[in-house]
Amino acid sequence: MNLYRSLLWWLALAALGALGWTWFSQDLGDVVVRFRGLTYTTTLAYFVIGWALLWFALWALVWLLKLPVQAWRRHARQLARSRLATGLEALHQGRWQRAESLLLKAAEEPLLRTPALIGARRAADGRGDVEAAARHQAALLAQDPQAAALEQATRLAAQSRHEDVLAALAPFASAPPAALLLQARALAGAGRAHEAQAPLNALRREQALSPAALAALELELNAAALSQAPQADLLLQRWNALPQRLQHAAPVVAAFALRSAGLGLEDTGAQALADALDSQWDESLVETYGRLPAGRDPQRLARAEAWLAAHAASPGLLVTLGRLCIAQKLWGKAEDFLHRALAQGAGPEAWELLGHAWTAQNDSARATLAYANALRAARGEALLSLSGRSLREQIADQAVAELRNEHGIPLLPP
Repeated sequence: MNLYRSLLWWLALAALGALGWTWFSQDLGDVVVRFRGLTYTTTLAYFVIGWALLWFALWALVWLLKLPVQAWRRHARQLARSRLATGLEALHQGRWQRAESLLLKAAEEPLLRTPALIGARRAADGRGDVEAAARHQAALLAQDPQAAALEQATRLAAQSRHEDVLAALAPFASAPPAALLLQARALAGAGRAHEAQAPLNALRREQALSPAALAALELELNAAALSQAPQADLLLQRWNALPQRLQHAAPVVAAFALRSAGLGLEDTGAQALADALDSQWDESLVETYGRLPAGRDPQRLARAEAWLAAHAASPGLLVTLGRLCIAQKLWGKAEDFLHRALAQGAGPEAWELLGHAWTAQNDSARATLAYANALRAARGEALLSLSGRSLREQIADQAVAELRNEHGIPLLPP
C-alpha cells in the first residue's frame, strides 16, 4: 500500500512538472536584479530553480549542523534509559545507594524524570534517609503532582494513616486504578466503608483487578460497611440494600450478625445466619451462630439441631450445639454434643466449653482437666486422658449418620 501511494505521488509530481514546463516554455519571462550597480538578468524559470536550490542548500547545511547535536541527544537518551533499567534492578535487589545514584542521573532526561524520581525516593526510604526522600518527593511534586500524590498515598497507606491517604488523593480529578484501590481501602480503614462503593464501581469499569480479587474486595468493603454501622436502623438499611448473593456470603452475613448483636438485634442476626447456612453450609458461620448472645427466639437450638441430619460430622455445628445447650442449662445434652465435637476434630474451644459445663455442675476435678486440655490443645501438646467415658459412648461419639443423595446412594463424608 505504501509503494502504491509513493508511485501515485511521484506520478503527480511528474505531471505537475510537465504542466509547469509547458506553461513556462511559452514565455520564459525575465527577472532583473540590481544590487550596488550590478545587474543580474535571467529567466523566471531559472530564477525559481535557483531559489529552490538555495533553500535546499540552506536546509542541508542546517541538518548537517544539527546532526552532532541530535547524535549526542540520542546517546544521552539511551544512556538515561540504561541507567533507569539498571537503577530499577538495583532497587529491586535492595542496593539502595547504587539505585538512588543511577536513578537521579536518569532523572536528568525529561521523559524519564517521573519514574526515575519515584525510584530514587523509594531507594532513599530503603536506606532510611528521610531528608533525601523529602527532596526527591519535592522534585517529583514539581515534575508530576499526581504521581507525587499517589506515591505519598502509597507510603501513608503502609502506615495505616487512612485519613492522610484520603487527603493525599483528594486532588485527583480522574484517579488511576492504583489510587482508586488505595482510596477504597482507606475509606474502610477510616470507618467510612459505606462511601467506598464509588471507587469500587470505578475499579470494576476499569477492569483493574481480576474477577476473584474484585469479588474479595467487594466482600471486604460491604462487611466493613455493616460492621461500622452506628445505629440499628442504618444497619438494616445497608443490609436490605445488598443483593441476595452478598447477603449469603460468609464474611458479609457474619459482619451483619455480629453488628446486629452489638445493637440489640440478636434474633435478626441469627435469622440472617440461618438463611445463609440453609443456602450454603459454612463452618465459620455456624460457629458465629453459636456465639451470638441469647435473644428472644426460642427456636435457635431447634434450628441448629435440624442441621445435624445433613452435617452430623461438623465440629463447628457440634460446638455450637454445646454452647446453646449450656446457655439453656441443658448440661447432659451439652456434654454429649461437645464430646462428639472433640471426636470429630474440634479444638480448644470444645474443651473450654466442657470445663464451663462441669464448673456449672460443681464438678471441679473434671472441669480442671478440661481447662488443662484446652490449654494443651492450643499449644499443640498431648492431651490428658478423660475418665468416666465408656467405650460405648466413645464409639457413639465417633459414629456419624450415613449420608445419601436424593437417589439413595451413599455419599462419601466431606
